[in-house]
Amino acid sequence: MKISARNHWTGTIKHVVKGPVSTEVTIVVAGGLEVVAVISTHSAEALGLAVGKAAHALVKASSVIVATE
Repeated sequence: MKISARNHWTGTIKHVVKGPVSTEVTIVVAGGLEVVAVISTHSAEALGLAVGKAAHALVKASSVIVATE
C-alpha cells in the first residue's frame, strides 16, 4: 500500500479498550513510543484488532489521506 501520510509506524497492539461506540487502541512502535487512537468500535471489530497483533499507525495533519493498494 502506498500512502500520502509521511508519519507511518509499524508496531504491536498493547491495549484495546472497547466501548459501545468507540474503541481506544494503543500501539507500541519503535523506541517504545505509544500511539493511541480512538476509532469506531465497528472499525476495530472489522480490523480484528487484538492485543499482540501487528498494526500500522498513520498520522497526517489533514483529515484526508490518499492511499492505493
